Amino acid sequence: MNPAVFMQQFGSIIVIFAIFYFLIIRPQQKREKDRRNMLSSLKEGDDIVTIGGIYGKILNLKEDVVTLDIGDKIKIKVTRSAIGNVLKKVEKTEN
Repeated sequence: MNPAVFMQQFGSIIVIFAIFYFLIIRPQQKREKDRRNMLSSLKEGDDIVTIGGIYGKILNLKEDVVTLDIGDKIKIKVTRSAIGNVLKKVEKTEN
């Protein structure tokens, strides 16, 4: 086999892998890192949304169990990984 043809084929495989890495693998790793940071920074009083779409306020945090108040004195327990998003509080400014 001609070395030039081998290097051309090998080079195209490297280019395809680089494109795959920068378009799929790297963004997924960044999203996972952001999610881990969000879950580790949870605190009591945070308003959250679960991955099932339930809105609630964190009442208690333990290792992997989060107790949520979802309204009218209804409390549920979910795993920490079931939390999908922390809602940002909007601060009111005076005009």
